[in-house]
Amino acid sequence: MTAILAEGISKRFRLSQTRGSIKDRLAGRGRGSHQDFWALREIDVRIEQGETVGILGHNGSGKSTLLKCIAGILKPTTGTVQVRGRVASLLELGAGFHPDLTGRENVFINASFLGISRKEIERRFDEIVGFAQLESFIDQQVKYYSSGMFVRLGFAVAINVDPDVLLVDEVLAVGDEAFQQKCLDRVEEFQREGRTILFVTHSADQVRRICNRAIVLDHGVMVANAAPGEAIRVFREHLHGTMTESVDHAAEAPDSPVHLRDVHVAYEAADRSSMFTGESVELAARFECDEPVDDAVLAFEVRNMRGETMFAATSDTLGAPLPTLSGRGVLHVRMNDVPLLDGTYPISLQLRHRHDGKMLAMREGVDSFEVTSNSRVEGQVLLPTTISVELSDQVQP
Repeated sequence: MTAILAEGISKRFRLSQTRGSIKDRLAGRGRGSHQDFWALREIDVRIEQGETVGILGHNGSGKSTLLKCIAGILKPTTGTVQVRGRVASLLELGAGFHPDLTGRENVFINASFLGISRKEIERRFDEIVGFAQLESFIDQQVKYYSSGMFVRLGFAVAINVDPDVLLVDEVLAVGDEAFQQKCLDRVEEFQREGRTILFVTHSADQVRRICNRAIVLDHGVMVANAAPGEAIRVFREHLHGTMTESVDHAAEAPDSPVHLRDVHVAYEAADRSSMFTGESVELAARFECDEPVDDAVLAFEVRNMRGETMFAATSDTLGAPLPTLSGRGVLHVRMNDVPLLDGTYPISLQLRHRHDGKMLAMREGVDSFEVTSNSRVEGQVLLPTTISVELSDQVQP
């Protein structure tokens, strides 16, 4: 069953370009003109019930505009939107809060805006306040709330409307780390309940973690609608400039002077196809240059199979700036005493310009290394841990 269907969505804004002095404009004598700005162009989106879909894009790509069109906050210039079921929009948390009213009063007013009856609000009130962790402050005027308290209360109200469709715009990036995790836990609970989620974020890790697929926007145009890994690759290409794809899912900028050809993974034991926890592993990335490149930076990232970043660094942050690259050569990345536990760990390699960050070449989701552990502990990393007991009768007075 289709939960969200948007067909041919375009959104135009008219930008004023009035000329003349401030005095003339205040008097209405300035020459007025407008320029059309298309934030979205012919976007088609179909999301089935129970899907979680991410929206990725650089600032100004149209992500929030698309979400607001689907939420009914903005009316598209062209196209139609159909949404099945009750919608909760986590777009501008607390936008309807009145600063001179208490948190309690704002909960009832804001929830009524979202279509919840007063009786239902009373039933859920303790849960809302408990989620926001504001029991001691709920009868204070919200103008005295910190920004974190304000956001927590807005989120708590929005997620308690029992939605069929949840629209989320960057709100999981606000608040402290503990609250962000609490928000993610609630989103994952909604997933298990089969609710539909449309999710705007800049975080590739969050897309990998909670999305079934992702949409990528670039200057109002949809450039990808694919599985998370492929969508993130396209997002990164467009974020750093248009890239061209090769058959092995490596990519490079048009006319790039440097090319990443392949990566060889070398374990401590040459006869093994994996490493043991605590051993070292070396990656050898072969490159070719059409001309010398003297300002390149190597960015390196290790992930787990859920797409979460385990480690990320650059040659500069590691204190190993690259020399001028020329001709043919090999970039060596060696990780010593790797504490990772069992698993396959995909790696990402990117060569960028040092000064503007523009992508030169990349290998995304092509290469990985394997780890085997003999330990009986659980988790992702092996931490050196000891346990000891000191009995009270052994303690010296």
